[in-house]
Amino acid sequence: MSDKILVTGGAGFIGSHVAEELVARGAEVVVLDDLSGGYAGNVPQGARFIKGSVLDTALIKRIFQKHKFKYVFHLAAYAAEGLSHFIKKFNYENNLIGSVNLINASVNHNVKCFAFTSSIAVYGENQLPMTEALTPCPEDSYGISKLAVEQELKASKRLFGLDYIVFRPHNVYGERQNIRDKYRNVIGIFMNQIMTGKPLTVFGDGKQKRAFTYIKDIAPVMAGSVFNRRAYGQVFNIGADKPYSVNELIGKVCKAMGAPSCEVRHLQARLEVKYAFSSHEKVRKFFSYRPRYSLEEGLAAMALWARTSKCGPTKKFRNIEIMKNLPKGWL
Repeated sequence: MSDKILVTGGAGFIGSHVAEELVARGAEVVVLDDLSGGYAGNVPQGARFIKGSVLDTALIKRIFQKHKFKYVFHLAAYAAEGLSHFIKKFNYENNLIGSVNLINASVNHNVKCFAFTSSIAVYGENQLPMTEALTPCPEDSYGISKLAVEQELKASKRLFGLDYIVFRPHNVYGERQNIRDKYRNVIGIFMNQIMTGKPLTVFGDGKQKRAFTYIKDIAPVMAGSVFNRRAYGQVFNIGADKPYSVNELIGKVCKAMGAPSCEVRHLQARLEVKYAFSSHEKVRKFFSYRPRYSLEEGLAAMALWARTSKCGPTKKFRNIEIMKNLPKGWL
């Protein structure tokens, strides 16, 4: 009998790729997703789809009772670091309280391992490259919520014996990313702007540096993690090694999209971490992790997909809670 596994956010970007890897391994996968940022079409063939929210405790109780999951992969989240300052209630409800609901159910139903997708946003402005040994110091509400879940998992292991694994990916891009979200995923934003004939918008001078991570480099490692007991109780940075400035990224995205030149419009700088990229020595030791795709290769694959994706105007977040100091590009 195959392992029964819950993947939250499995109709979204990273979650659908992790679910696909698990199905390929022969697991019996149940996807829980409210479709707020994903699409039912992203759910891999062979997985069972349940439309619902991690905030629906009655639903969570029912599906845990029915399916008796051995493993839980929790990827449901609204990962907009900058916007999280202005949607604090929404952020903490969805990214923290929703996670606690799943942890409670996992404890009550004796889940063997809870694999949580966190973020390098927990580090804040920190030493570079960021390592797992650093003391986290998040600077935005999104990073705070992710760190709180990490700490809750540690507490749940001590008191209830719930094993867990934490991954801290960063700046992930690739096929199935929601490119209609104007608040997150800079590569998707740029590709959407190119396809809709708009200038590429850059907050500040474009010298911010990030390492951009192709989804197919990390999804297999994340999916296989729960089958490696050495990884239990560990936190792993995972992603690309080489950082690029946003200005450098623009040229590469334009080339991948076949745009000979791209108009760039600079907006007022946001309050954000200027440089953020991490070390991956630890994940290499536990999983023999070696990224296979260059930034150019990953962008080419994403661009090919993007041209046939659900493009069009970006969607405005309807429930901004704080308007003070909201960047003008987000109004």
